[in-house]
Amino acid sequence: MKVVKSLLALFVCVALLSTTSYAQDNSPLKKLPSVKMKTLEGATIDLKNYVTETSEHKLIVISFWATWCSPCKKELDNIIDLYEEWQADFDVEIIAISMDNQRTTTKVPGTVSAKGWDYTVFCDPNNDAYRALNFNSVPQTFVVNQKGEILYSHTGYKDGDEYELEDHLEEYAGQ
Repeated sequence: MKVVKSLLALFVCVALLSTTSYAQDNSPLKKLPSVKMKTLEGATIDLKNYVTETSEHKLIVISFWATWCSPCKKELDNIIDLYEEWQADFDVEIIAISMDNQRTTTKVPGTVSAKGWDYTVFCDPNNDAYRALNFNSVPQTFVVNQKGEILYSHTGYKDGDEYELEDHLEEYAGQ
């Protein structure tokens, strides 16, 4: 009986550790992968190269979303109200990566325009980044530094999560 309890306790500990996000201890454990995607204008970019070579910002928030995902759009709507302040305070760029497939990607530019999102927007219709980063659902948000190191990861959205994200941006901007 004692062995069964010990094995059960070990199983619970392993299960809890496996559900912990990347950067609970604030140390980057994973690098952004090299993944090809499209801009809204149709140009092909490499996400890792964009972050490490093209972006002039200290921190990059990458938000994976889709036109059919209401929580995704709500998150990006709520962040837009804070974005200008975040740019000034934390030198941050937001990249919104659409996970829409080939059939629904045509809706992305209209959604971005209608929402008035002033973000850098890329499309990943083959879900290459989704597979490379190994996450389960959208919205999925990452905070990445200029070296391409993932500092923070968050799945889902509920009202107020943007303020938790802001706290992390403040913490990482000071590093």
